[in-house]
Amino acid sequence: MFCGILQAARTFRVYPAASIFIKGGSSYHNLPSCRHNLQLPAAHLKCFKIELRPMATSTKSTNRLAKEKSPYLLQHAHNPVDWYPWGEEAFEEARKQDKLIFLSVGYSTCHWCHVMEHESFENEEIAKIMNENFINIKVDREERPDVDKVYMTFVQASSGRGGWPMSVFLTPDLVPVAGGTYFPPKNTFGRPGFDTVLTSISNQWKENKQKFFDSGSKILEILERTSKLELNDGQSQISSESWKKCLQQLSKAFEHQYGGFSKAPKFPQPSNFNFLFQVYARNPESVEGKSALSMCVHTLKMMAKGGIHDHISQGFARYSTDEKWHVPHFEKMLYDQGQLLVSFSQAYVATKDEFFREIILDIITYVNRDLSHATGGFFSAEDADSLPGFDSPKKKEGAFCVWTNEEVDSLLGSKSVKEGSSVTLSDLACHHFDIQPDGNVNPYQDPHDELKNQNVLIVNGSEEETSEKFGLTLAETKAALKQIQSILHEARQNRPRPHLDDKMVAAWNGLMLSGLSKAYEAICDETVLDRAIRAADFLKEHMYNETTGTLLRCCYQDEKGNISQINEPISGFADDYAFVIRGLIDLYEASGQSRWLTWANDLQEKQDKLFWDNENAGYFSTAQNSHILLRLKDGQDGAEPTCNSVSAANLMRLSGMLERDELEEKAIKLLSAFKERLEKIPVALPEMSASLFLLQDSPTQVVVTGDPKSEGAQNLLAEIRSRLIPGRVLGFADGDEDGILYQRNATIKKMKVSKDGSASAYVCRNHTCSLPVTKPEQLRGLLDERLSSK
Repeated sequence: MFCGILQAARTFRVYPAASIFIKGGSSYHNLPSCRHNLQLPAAHLKCFKIELRPMATSTKSTNRLAKEKSPYLLQHAHNPVDWYPWGEEAFEEARKQDKLIFLSVGYSTCHWCHVMEHESFENEEIAKIMNENFINIKVDREERPDVDKVYMTFVQASSGRGGWPMSVFLTPDLVPVAGGTYFPPKNTFGRPGFDTVLTSISNQWKENKQKFFDSGSKILEILERTSKLELNDGQSQISSESWKKCLQQLSKAFEHQYGGFSKAPKFPQPSNFNFLFQVYARNPESVEGKSALSMCVHTLKMMAKGGIHDHISQGFARYSTDEKWHVPHFEKMLYDQGQLLVSFSQAYVATKDEFFREIILDIITYVNRDLSHATGGFFSAEDADSLPGFDSPKKKEGAFCVWTNEEVDSLLGSKSVKEGSSVTLSDLACHHFDIQPDGNVNPYQDPHDELKNQNVLIVNGSEEETSEKFGLTLAETKAALKQIQSILHEARQNRPRPHLDDKMVAAWNGLMLSGLSKAYEAICDETVLDRAIRAADFLKEHMYNETTGTLLRCCYQDEKGNISQINEPISGFADDYAFVIRGLIDLYEASGQSRWLTWANDLQEKQDKLFWDNENAGYFSTAQNSHILLRLKDGQDGAEPTCNSVSAANLMRLSGMLERDELEEKAIKLLSAFKERLEKIPVALPEMSASLFLLQDSPTQVVVTGDPKSEGAQNLLAEIRSRLIPGRVLGFADGDEDGILYQRNATIKKMKVSKDGSASAYVCRNHTCSLPVTKPEQLRGLLDERLSSK
């Protein structure tokens, strides 16, 4: 028996050779193969017993991936496939043995990656074919987006579709010759089985290698041609009306009943919100402004009420499989939480609706509890799949999150919503969250019958309607719903947790840094700002090489929960720089601490040196690398915005703050390089379209003098932060003559801090600044005047 074991359990690492269960009372609690903060009901924290339960994989051999740190690669460390990580050892072996390379790319929370692993990579017969005929390489797409991007471009061009797992066959010189995504293990429904594909390609290679080399040369030529994105020369002017086309295209795609910009499946697409909130901020009273705000508010509310939002344990899932935002793909990604935090913060600032404030706190609660390392960094994701029970042989999608009617009734049916009432918490929960006796999941959204008789909680009505139905006050309903959430959340902790991908990615930490900074500005909660500063400190300490001035792509936990790196750390990519720079600028505007602006400026200079295309403008996604066939530029904002979209705004903001005209010129070249896309299909680049406003409208620069923490400064900042200001650039003239603003910005140097330290504010546009004002109402007039002039 062990007492006080909880702290040790938090940092204990378990490899797939065994499962560890902690027993408390009559319940078992699994410590999954990748570490996770252990959360147990208080009643079970008195004393624990540790049991080791061997798993089927314990007798299997270990391959090279066991030496890696990526959770995804470690998941495959006990496959019978002789996997190599991406690197020279594998390439040299392919050349030496004269074999094709089979490249498999995925990520640790990918449902279909798990399926293909179970069906094919754990299959001894298929593994034998792979080992005898190919050099097999596993890549974590989140760790190596450069590899993923090149070969996904090939797969999409050759097959018309993409996705993960991605399966590609390469010559020993890394040229792709065939590929696809998921393959079933055997021929089925007219689709070739993986064993058939392997055998066929292997035979063709042995019979006619020249055919592969010829084909590969043609494919590479096509990829090189298409990778240029048909960009312009970086000099042409973009129409000032191009943003209207983006608005028209989004309006046409908008789904009015449930919100969003597609039918099914539905993705959050935060880049769309960023653009639409900018349209609203430019002219809130215009038809375009009102329409843009309406699309944002409706979609965000429907998402928050839908099943894509975890009503019990907070946070948002990756996407919904249906048009109602009801049945999600249950994985939760850090990059979604960070971007949606910005979107809900903008919605709260625009509407002052407390509903949005609650969702801001909801996302922060989830990330702080389930995706945070103790020293400040953020983990990548939680899996969609988990075991339905500790003795279950197979994981199911959503098992951790869904509920049967019987479960809910047993947990809540004996508890009344208030003293003397015959209405139980179960009655209230079943009505409010649409919990049905036979489950509420449409069978068409459950092709594998994994959600049969299960309920995904969704709010079809409102708290007001629920109050009216049960004769309760709104306060009583809110209190009852809070009690329901607490009871169900505690019950959920008795279930096997989904796998946690505890890899920490610089780009995604940057997105979360922006989210926290914008959330602080929206709700003025100092604990949120403190959390953002801890996150930035973590990035500086663990994901930045001060000697070279470069970012690292990832860092990891070791067996003791300490931060570690692989032997040859992966250098940061362009999106790591772009997203971290934006996060640092946002943190500077939230905190007033110039050190973050200084670091952002340093990183921008390094990004320009490593990734800028001196010939055609814009940023390559990768730096020069002998193992990467093509240097590509992303031309579409997707689940994450492109580095070029974010960088365009970063350049304009830094230019305005630091009076660096060369950065504005670079932004103009970047945007002009994408001129054709921005004018023809701007809906593919909504984030970049939003960046256009900074160029075409000229930023609204607001400078606050004096101590940013003083009461006077805080009153002025509250006025600034009370509205969305298009192209806002916020600076602090705090009297620190060693600060970067005083060194770089001659205008700010002239903005004297008063002798008594009292705060004042200037509003500047088109290189012309107002006289200083000291009262919020005076500042309000200046800001309203500037807004109405756009």
